[in-house]
Amino acid sequence: MEMPSVSFVSLGCPKNLVDSEKMLGLLAEAGCPIVSGDGGSGDVMIVNTCGFLSASRDEAIGILREAAAQKERGEIKRLVVAGCLVQRDGKGLIEDVPQIDALVGVHNRRDIVRAVTGRRPSQIKKGAKTKALAGASAEKIEGGNGSMLFLGEYHASSWIDENKSDTARLRLTPSHYAYLRMSEGCNQKCTFCTIPSIRGPMHSKNVEEILSEARELIDDGAVEINLLGQDTTSYGLDIGYRPGLSGLLRELNTLDGVSWIRLMYAYPSDFTDVMIDAIAENEKVAKYIDMPLQHINDRVLKSMYRRVTRKQTETLLAKLRKRIPGVSIRTTMIAGFPGETEAEHRELRDFIRDFGFDMLGVFPYSNEPGTPGHKMKTHLPPGTVQEPRGRIDADATRGCVQAAKARKGEKMRVMIDGYGERGVYAARHEGQAPDVDSLVFVDGGEYDPGEFVNVKVTGSREYDLLAKPDTRSLTVLGH
Repeated sequence: MEMPSVSFVSLGCPKNLVDSEKMLGLLAEAGCPIVSGDGGSGDVMIVNTCGFLSASRDEAIGILREAAAQKERGEIKRLVVAGCLVQRDGKGLIEDVPQIDALVGVHNRRDIVRAVTGRRPSQIKKGAKTKALAGASAEKIEGGNGSMLFLGEYHASSWIDENKSDTARLRLTPSHYAYLRMSEGCNQKCTFCTIPSIRGPMHSKNVEEILSEARELIDDGAVEINLLGQDTTSYGLDIGYRPGLSGLLRELNTLDGVSWIRLMYAYPSDFTDVMIDAIAENEKVAKYIDMPLQHINDRVLKSMYRRVTRKQTETLLAKLRKRIPGVSIRTTMIAGFPGETEAEHRELRDFIRDFGFDMLGVFPYSNEPGTPGHKMKTHLPPGTVQEPRGRIDADATRGCVQAAKARKGEKMRVMIDGYGERGVYAARHEGQAPDVDSLVFVDGGEYDPGEFVNVKVTGSREYDLLAKPDTRSLTVLGH
């Protein structure tokens, strides 16, 4: 049987991107030709969706309707939808977009080949507590268009057997950096968040599995590895790995061929002194921490169920800056949480201004059905949440622009991120993560992506730094 060609659209966060890369790897292994570029002209289009916020759902539905129109015009033969929005909305997506041929939930990604080919299993397993265990079965919608469903809830044994490994991925990132998922799911119970209901409870990979994946990524050209998880600071607690995150970082630091190991999505209440030491003492661990704080006012933090106070947050931030010289700290905040007063909002703005984060993102509160926050009685009037978000965004912009200006004359080591245009190369220093942070634009020289270069900052353009080569490194690893 000739396998259909596949085009792929990946939406959402880097954690979703890892799922996309794994599914592409499974399809390529099965013999499906992969059409390069989002939304290409393959026989089958796959859209891996994000379902974290209502805005993400709106974006996905818009893309799915465009794909449905392509199917109606005969440009594609089959439309497959995967990811978080599938796990969240299930059959509801079929009602919005009847042209969908198959749905693949986040715990069922090994079913992607059957979803693409349209071949059904010989029988449905009996006695399963879920609609379909991962990799086990498909269901035909009663009275629908015959769409295939692969919609299992999280189940420990099926996830371990079918979905845990992220090896043999067909990567969508440039070859010189990669994302490595160290855990899936979350045990935190933040009142605004849909992730636990979509991804399930936290389940960590063991150290050897992570090291094996890291070696594969390094062999594939990655000199930067970005560690992912819904809550990276709780790594290992669910599997009884006593050294936890600090032990994992020290193990990863022993690997040859990698220069930056970056920690993303750290949770503040579980950030320990030994974790700080591990970041400070291991040369390959980037002096960079992405730690979403969400707010600083004690009442709001309690309402969010963040399990941390302002004083504890300030103590942790002070430790990080004191004990990790040169550390860059990125955070995100939520504006307009239910019940937030003008005084509490001002407290958050003052805190952001006084601390001076290296990078900051701000989101307007999104009232998500199924979360405890949805049931709160003190939501801001519709249409007004964007106003407090805009104030924080303006504050953060001013702070980051001033910080960029202050770096003029500084010398730093940067990694080239892409091929140059007219002799100018986009690059990043150790305190800049891919896709979400600012850049360093290096003017002069000839470099390849993944090469490390010593530069001197000559100026700035908003968040971004402008630089000239100082003393060029001789190897791509920067040794």
